Formats: sequence, structure tokens, C-alpha cells
Amino acid sequence: MINLEQVKLLETKVSRVAEYVERLTGENTALVQKEVELQTRLESYQKRIDELEVLILQFKEDQGRIEDGILAALDRLNQFENAIEKSLKNKESKTAAAPKTQAAKPEKKTASPDPAQSAVQPTGEKIFFEIPEAESGGDVEDPLTDEAENSSLNGQDTSAENRELEIF
Repeated sequence: MINLEQVKLLETKVSRVAEYVERLTGENTALVQKEVELQTRLESYQKRIDELEVLILQFKEDQGRIEDGILAALDRLNQFENAIEKSLKNKESKTAAAPKTQAAKPEKKTASPDPAQSAVQPTGEKIFFEIPEAESGGDVEDPLTDEAENSSLNGQDTSAENRELEIF
């Protein structure tokens, strides 16, 4: 038969099981709340990842456009370089083909009031820049020396009224 000790033992086991179930229920509730929080964070992270992926695609497109622009600029620079080299070669070939009986004197060019006219030679060819050459074997003036020193050596008047700045 059932004695009192067995009933008390059963009662203590039931109370332990009840405490254990209560504790597990509390842990389960905490885990469910944590899962909801983690799910919310996961969704926000996923949203941020999607935004960053869009930004990455935009950066890749921009980088492609930048690279295309740089390549186009380099191509234009190469074309410009080739045009300059070609014009220099043409100029060298023209000066080599010119009769050597003529004494070449360096010309002084004065500034033209119209810059478009000053950049065009009589043949209609535009000059981008000119490299001075001493063909007659004469000395080339040093542009860094003092103008007053040069003009006093040549016996010229150095007053500001009589001096003219020659650019071209």
C-alpha cells in the first residue's frame, strides 16, 4: 500500500518538476524574445547589405565611366602628341629642304592685336609652340638676364617709355 513517505516523495518530485517547467518556460520566453531581436537585427543587416550592394554597383559603373574618361583623355593626349611630332617633323623637313644659300636671321615677332592671326602662319598652318634655334651660329639672348644690362651694353635707351614687351 501507499505510505506517507511515498506521498511526500511524490510531492517533492512534482514540485521539482513544476519548478523545472517554470524555469524552462522562462528560458523559452527569453529565447523567443532574443530570436525576435536577432531577426530584427538580421533584417536591418540584410537591408544594409542590399543598400551596400547597390552602392557597389554604382561605384563599379562610375569607375567604368572614370576609366573610359581617362582612356579617352589619354587617347586625345596621344593624338595631340602625334600631331605635334608630325608638325615638328614637317617643319624640320621644310627647313632641311630650304636652300642653304639664304642666311637665316632670327625674326623678332611683335604681338598682334588679334591672337587668331598671330597663331596662323602665312601658309595657314597653326603653330602651337616654337623652339628657337640658332641657325646662323650667333648667340641667343638669355631671357633671364636683366634687360637694363643688355640695353646698356647695346647703347639703347632703357626708359620705361621706350621699352616694349615683346611676347610673340
